[in-house]
Amino acid sequence: MSALAAAFDAMFADPNVGRDAVYTPAGSEPVPVRIVPRRADTISEFGEARVWSETVRLDVRVSAVAEPRPGDGFEIDGEAFVVQGEPVRDRERLVWTIELRPA
Repeated sequence: MSALAAAFDAMFADPNVGRDAVYTPAGSEPVPVRIVPRRADTISEFGEARVWSETVRLDVRVSAVAEPRPGDGFEIDGEAFVVQGEPVRDRERLVWTIELRPA
């Protein structure tokens, strides 16, 4: 295991950073996973306007979720979300960053 993989494992296991969630692939059974939530706000530009929007993003290990797709679901602290857009893997192919929308 690489040092980076070990660092990610520690981060996801840390109760101050990682959280429990349930991942449900479309048409399949729910799977418990650990996530690192990111609820950063984004500012998008649309012509001359700048639009602020609240976003819900999370990181999940590739080892826990092999191929997330738009339409798959996550439940986090009792709230249901749907994967929006294409998930993106990090450079080392260890972690997915996934954007969600409320279900």
